[in-house]
Amino acid sequence: MWRAGNITTVSYPADGNEDCFRLEQDSFWFQHRNRIITSLIAEFPPAGVFFDVGGGNGFVAKALQDTGRKVVLVEPGLSGALNARQRGVVNVVQSMWTSEFVKDNTVSAIGLFDVVEHIEDDLRFLASMNQSMSMGGRIYITVPAYRWLWSYEDVHAGHFRRYRLPRLGQLLTDTGFAVEFSSYFFSPLPLPILIQRSIPGLLGLRRTTNSTTTVNEHTQDRGLLGKILQSILGWEARRISKLKKVLIGSSCVIVGRKISNVSNSF
Repeated sequence: MWRAGNITTVSYPADGNEDCFRLEQDSFWFQHRNRIITSLIAEFPPAGVFFDVGGGNGFVAKALQDTGRKVVLVEPGLSGALNARQRGVVNVVQSMWTSEFVKDNTVSAIGLFDVVEHIEDDLRFLASMNQSMSMGGRIYITVPAYRWLWSYEDVHAGHFRRYRLPRLGQLLTDTGFAVEFSSYFFSPLPLPILIQRSIPGLLGLRRTTNSTTTVNEHTQDRGLLGKILQSILGWEARRISKLKKVLIGSSCVIVGRKISNVSNSF
């Protein structure tokens, strides 16, 4: 494992990677997100090494590595980087993504999976991604959807915002990328999140989070509701694998291709 000396504070809980590491393997949320990500990367394949930036414990990186892709996980958190090595990710770098880390115009593929919402200046951040990437390189992004689903969990997680697809697409366009595909996913979740998180938070009834609540929310019900959820998510995964959009969901996914360099004035 490689380590850099330029690591600064990031907007993410100190124990966030450890909390995620305990539940990722059995979480329907992380498993379904992997299905969406791997299917889109199969449809829009990278031309070279895939850099999973801010990839936490390597849950996505390991899934991509298992499909035969060469992946480099870049994660600023020490616990996340160590967990990724324990998980079996071969190439792990504990580092921020900076101009010292990678030469301009060299990277062919970058994944930002639930990362951009943690960045205060998302426009400047995506411009820096563009600067690192070779012409025609691809960027793959997932983010949480809809401002009206904002809750204490977003605050606790260190989010600055949630997105709609038009806003996310405009960000890519403004930073030198052409949008190749975009969709919402997790279509069954907006209503439960609104009822269980957003409205109670707005009323001041939910101002804390704990590991028990998080585990319960990520564990799929084994009864009828669980079967319905699995059926809908299966339909959603098949639809997106055919490059057909899902019109609503608690997350967004977008694939962009670099078509121009951006100004250093960002």
